[in-house]
Amino acid sequence: MKKIKRIFIIFLILFVVIFSIIITIKKLQEKENDEITIETLSKYGSRGDEVRTIQTKLKRWGYYSGNVDGIYGNKTVEAVKYFQRKNNLAVDGIAGTKTLKAMGIYSSSTSSSTGASNSSDLNILSKLIYAESRGEPYTGQVAVGAVCLNRVKNSSFPNTLSGVIYQKGAFDAVSDGQINLTPNSTAKKAAQDAINGWDPSNGAIYYFNPATATNKWIWSRPVTVTIGKHRFCK
Repeated sequence: MKKIKRIFIIFLILFVVIFSIIITIKKLQEKENDEITIETLSKYGSRGDEVRTIQTKLKRWGYYSGNVDGIYGNKTVEAVKYFQRKNNLAVDGIAGTKTLKAMGIYSSSTSSSTGASNSSDLNILSKLIYAESRGEPYTGQVAVGAVCLNRVKNSSFPNTLSGVIYQKGAFDAVSDGQINLTPNSTAKKAAQDAINGWDPSNGAIYYFNPATATNKWIWSRPVTVTIGKHRFCK
């Protein structure tokens, strides 16, 4: 009986040791795979469609002034660094997972669930942009979206996008029900650009139409830029 018990204990110890070794090997393999993935992301010297997409987005947002040629050269590196600085990312000039995510580019290394988690914000912002600024220049539509996002970051406003948009009295389009209209593709694109960091409003947290504004207080706010019929201000 003692012999059987001893054998059982030895077997249990061996099982624990082998299991620990297997787990350790698996973790090392996962780490190695992560490193390989990072190495395959766009950086200096890279070429291809992903680089072209990066350049296109950065050029649209004013970070990049070079040619959209799909070649990750010095200008692209500097543009990526500029984007990273503006978005509080690690400034290394490499379009890694977090940088691509901030740009709205989802490669094989970027979790698809991340895109899904942002879909509700994209939808509600698209609706607000369409309701408030359809017919305005595209840059002005992005600026309206940027104002909403700037409010989320401002302690004087709710800290969620839905909270900002549905804050009582904040937007006429919510009060009169136009927020329930179906946004078009332009509004959706403008919402995505705003979420990705383009801010043509220059940090504004308010905007108004001088031709229709009745609130005297809004006229006292310092203007950051005028786009189309809207004045954007802080």
